[in-house]
Amino acid sequence: MKTPVQAGKTYNVKIVDLTYQGLGVAKVEDFPIFVNNTLPGETAVIKVKDIKKNFAFGSLVELTTKSPERVENVNWDYLQTGIAPLQHLSYEGQLRFKQHQIEELFDKQKIKVDVLPTMGMEHPDHYRNKALIPVKMVNGELTTGFYKNHSHDLVPIEDFYIQQPEIDHAIIVVRNILRKYHVRPYDEKNHSGVIRNIMVRRGYYSHEMMIGLITRTKKLQLAEPIVNEIVDALPEVKSIVQNVNLKDNNVLLGKKNNVLYGKQYITDELLGLKFAISLNSFYQVNPVQTEKLYSLEIDHADLGPDDTVIDAYCGIGTISLAVAKHVKQVYGVEIIPQAIEDAKINAQKNHINNVKFVAAKAEDQMAKWQEQGLKPDAIIVDPPRKGLAASFIDSAVEMQPKKLIYVSCGPSTLVRDAKRLMEKGYHISRPIQPVDQFPQTVHVESVTIFERD
Repeated sequence: MKTPVQAGKTYNVKIVDLTYQGLGVAKVEDFPIFVNNTLPGETAVIKVKDIKKNFAFGSLVELTTKSPERVENVNWDYLQTGIAPLQHLSYEGQLRFKQHQIEELFDKQKIKVDVLPTMGMEHPDHYRNKALIPVKMVNGELTTGFYKNHSHDLVPIEDFYIQQPEIDHAIIVVRNILRKYHVRPYDEKNHSGVIRNIMVRRGYYSHEMMIGLITRTKKLQLAEPIVNEIVDALPEVKSIVQNVNLKDNNVLLGKKNNVLYGKQYITDELLGLKFAISLNSFYQVNPVQTEKLYSLEIDHADLGPDDTVIDAYCGIGTISLAVAKHVKQVYGVEIIPQAIEDAKINAQKNHINNVKFVAAKAEDQMAKWQEQGLKPDAIIVDPPRKGLAASFIDSAVEMQPKKLIYVSCGPSTLVRDAKRLMEKGYHISRPIQPVDQFPQTVHVESVTIFERD
């Protein structure tokens, strides 16, 4: 394979761009090299490590010119584990990077669209209300931390920077109690040991805390004293749940939950509504930005009291219930049955009666509703990063809603789906609004409004 660079050699380069993964881009004879911990405008000495057919990966040896956007004295653990891959870029720079990411992808597809500046946070750290932390034996003791990128090497970490401090504290407390009772961490090579992960969820407004102990075994030995010590040490704890994951794979949670203490869910608020959140629930991890995001959706959708709305990918009903008071009827669909059970509980908690929830694959249920003659005025979609299935778009378009409100967490799939929707008679009716749900990371959410031509 002929390339203008060789593995193991060093090169003087200029960083010309940033990839959507937050890696700096250098070019040698137009051949791209991706380098961690570098920023556009910087010059550097880099060492080429791994060469592919059309690009290479390099490591930073020395910065010869620094960007004015660079943040000094960053924690290398956050970069190498991917917890905060943009922490070395100023927060204003991060917001511009996220706006530019969306602009560039639309531009590449020759779709003319305005993208507004990214809506940021006043305090862009310690925002996450949920943690799922791996547990491993390191130097002979049970250790919590995070894996290095693309590896199974655990980096011991106590302050995770982007999580609520109370969650970081809870992880240390639980870790120390598990150490005290000699609970063995999971060994993936031999598929042995007990504890795989520690999960902590905490209500932003309620301060109610849930501890999840994910185990390889059906039984947790010495569960009673472990639970008693956790409850004594952490007064916010309202629920402790053992999740049993017997599988020898990378799936993080199993399907069976045993409540060891308190309730099977905690509660929190969002836009003045109460929500029950169970261990497996999908619930947005940044409540401050989620309230902004949902308010934007409702405002930009311009819904009326006689409107019927479908909320696809409805989760535990957060957006469905927020929208319900503005419209006549809401239909929510979600593939995870437990989430739909939670959504129904949440509707009851908030005394909301004009929402119907269904457990099904979104694309299948859309086709059913279409056959039944359901005519929504608007469809709200908040899909996973893989975006919308082509069959979903077909069914949605057949229903001829006036508007489709697209909440995206993956700019590349948003652009792909926008192209499909435009080919089927829809246009983007107002500027796209990016929202920074995940500061210090490369991820960006956005709200796009499509209207029928």
